[in-house]
Amino acid sequence: MRIGTALTPNATKVLLLGSGELGKEIAISLQRYGVEVIAVDRYPNAPAQHIAQRSHVIDMTDANAIKQLIALEKPDYIIPEIEAIATNALAEIEAEGVSKVVPNARAVQLTMNREGIRTMAVEEVGVPTSNYAFAKTYAQLQYAVDNGIGYPCFIKPTMSSSGKGQSRVKSASELEQAWNYAKSGGRTDTGKVIVEGAVDFDYEITLLTVRAFNQNGTIETHFCEPIGHRQEDGDYRESWQPQQMTAKALQNSQDIAKKVTDNIGGVGLFGVELFIKADEVWFSEVSPRPHDTGMVTMVTQRQTEFDLHARAILGLPVSTQLDKTGASAVILGGLDAKGVEFTGLDEALSDSEIDIRLFAKPESFITRRLGVALATAENISEARAKAVAAADKINVVSRP
Repeated sequence: MRIGTALTPNATKVLLLGSGELGKEIAISLQRYGVEVIAVDRYPNAPAQHIAQRSHVIDMTDANAIKQLIALEKPDYIIPEIEAIATNALAEIEAEGVSKVVPNARAVQLTMNREGIRTMAVEEVGVPTSNYAFAKTYAQLQYAVDNGIGYPCFIKPTMSSSGKGQSRVKSASELEQAWNYAKSGGRTDTGKVIVEGAVDFDYEITLLTVRAFNQNGTIETHFCEPIGHRQEDGDYRESWQPQQMTAKALQNSQDIAKKVTDNIGGVGLFGVELFIKADEVWFSEVSPRPHDTGMVTMVTQRQTEFDLHARAILGLPVSTQLDKTGASAVILGGLDAKGVEFTGLDEALSDSEIDIRLFAKPESFITRRLGVALATAENISEARAKAVAAADKINVVSRP
């Protein structure tokens, strides 16, 4: 693998489609190897744009806008970080051999839409999932719930992230409201929603799965230690590593993750979400990029999930070794304001096993993730308690 020098004619260039906190860490990992990073988002001053060599603001659902930007920048690699992207444009670009889409255009098309990934997992790979159905109309949704899915169930847009548009429905009286929220709350209205039956699980994990070239030039699959996490309204609030589980459950999880990621193909890091009950495992979702729950790896692994993604893309050796036990807890905005300030950092960082990442997003919303507290400890319970306490010490305030 040859890597050029950034900002010179022989630069190795990466275009990030989406420049949030995950994109920022990917950019940092790539820049350690001299890669030139171009950060793209739908709004100016997104986190990764602060550190990239160049940045652009475009409508990423506009296929022509994406094609024009790629023709201008001529990147070697295109790394999608969000769901709302004109994926057909990426497929055309890949087919023309203009740039390498990570992990590949098919992966982006499949995983940006719950219909594609769920259909692939069940019909092509044959892994266990919850009961599900897709609905184009409210009547179809009612029929699916009344004829097999049942209550409680989950109504979600087929294209969304961070819990947007998702509802847990416990009775028929809540169904119409959930339908309306799914139709309006997703990244893009695809014309369909997905309804999923509830799975009786003990806990859920993210299994970070890395497909990378070995010294012989063939792709090998590597697994990080499982990450446990807690969600509220479909969005992650805490994560910890390693999640304790039986040897059989771990093996089943790795088998499912390998089947799914082998089907997707390409190289890079995948966040595979799974439900666990005793030794049983059900597939939930997969992201073909670093996962928000995987931010805990910034204190638990020598090579973070972002380092692993960058290394795999560039054809470099990877190691998923766990160094420490740790946890993460999110820092939410708590208010709607622009250019907020943060207090309490000194108190939160008084413990040497605590670290804080503030994302420097230009605008705060009540439930927007503005940072994350990271903690290491001797055991998971202690690490979680320390991370949550540190996050609680950070106050988000509006400028007077």
